[in-house]
Amino acid sequence: MQLMDSLRNQFSFIKGNYAVLVGSWVLIDFAMEVPATYYALYVLELGATETIVGMIALFSFLALASMQFPGGYLADKFGRKWLISSMTFGVALSYIFYAVAPSWHLILIGAVLMSLFNSTYQPALMAMIADSLPAERRGMGFSIIMLITSASTTPGPIVAGILYNQFGMVQGMRIGYGIVVALFLVAAFLRLLRLKETVVNTEKPSLNELFHSYPIAMKESFGVWRKVPRSMLYLFLSLAIMTFGIATVHLYFVVYAVEELLIDKTVWSLILTALPITMIALSIPIGKIVDKVNRKLPILAAYIIFGVSMWLFVYGNLPRLFISLILVGAGQIMMNSAFSALQADLIPKEQRGKVNGFTNFANFILMAIGSAAGGILYEHVSPQLPFLLTIALVVPSFVLTLIMVHEPEKREE
Repeated sequence: MQLMDSLRNQFSFIKGNYAVLVGSWVLIDFAMEVPATYYALYVLELGATETIVGMIALFSFLALASMQFPGGYLADKFGRKWLISSMTFGVALSYIFYAVAPSWHLILIGAVLMSLFNSTYQPALMAMIADSLPAERRGMGFSIIMLITSASTTPGPIVAGILYNQFGMVQGMRIGYGIVVALFLVAAFLRLLRLKETVVNTEKPSLNELFHSYPIAMKESFGVWRKVPRSMLYLFLSLAIMTFGIATVHLYFVVYAVEELLIDKTVWSLILTALPITMIALSIPIGKIVDKVNRKLPILAAYIIFGVSMWLFVYGNLPRLFISLILVGAGQIMMNSAFSALQADLIPKEQRGKVNGFTNFANFILMAIGSAAGGILYEHVSPQLPFLLTIALVVPSFVLTLIMVHEPEKREE
């Protein structure tokens, strides 16, 4: 009985908007992980090259970046709910292009549309999560998001492997993207009907304002750095460096494993489950560490873990690949939980949308350049080079965080 009371007390914050967002995120993450297992191979099957795969990502990330400023500005001015719910419907419908694409060209169109809708509501989404969590539970809150969404994604690669074995690469992926469309629509309706606005005294939402507000939004998003602690700027810069490094390799894990390390496609779908399983196992312990001990140390540890995991992957065999994916999962849960909690601690509530918009904009630009650079390096120089570059970028990210980032004496509400 005492144990149950303790558990209820620890997890009492899982309610309201937070519960709705987590529930819808479960559906979305499971859906997206099914086709993500073989995404790059699917695009190659539709006539692309490794460089084209990188260029599709380039345009996708540029589209993601393009709406971050108005997305963050509008999230603070008009509220979070209308952006989150309406744009989730847009993302759902854009995935139809992936499902019916006769060649990679339609994938490009779908990627740009999906990114435009997605980028418009991402600042509002992260701001609503921060709004809905008490300061003393932020580490746990963001870790639980990782835990629950990781649990939902665990079957994704297995489902992808089954679809591949039953229907082949192209037809299996089309079915996978059909699953994405269906579950995104369910999540969109759930958000529309169950979310409650967290920003009071907002103006009436206007899509027309989305375009007219761009210059103001950009000015305010750049100017917001004068209103937040200097540590937030250095925290952003350290993550941005690492983001560029990860972008050069993220599309080529499956290609490198299958074509360079000669891992069977079905075996790849099975060992890929090591990543979400690791995140499930570590989410609660790491969340508690972030809340009770420190926000900064898990970020530093994550940088080291990412570097080791890339080395194991690039010089891998089957056991090393398995260990590498476990380390990636551990690093990801550390980074996401600690970074999100520390960011919320440092930023006042009324500035969170704009800061999220700016940081997302910059990171997506870096991911766009990194994805294109990774494809060119992979195809025309060496398949190993993008991975080695990522390892090298761990050093400046680690040093910048260690020396320049400090936790606040009093956490923002």
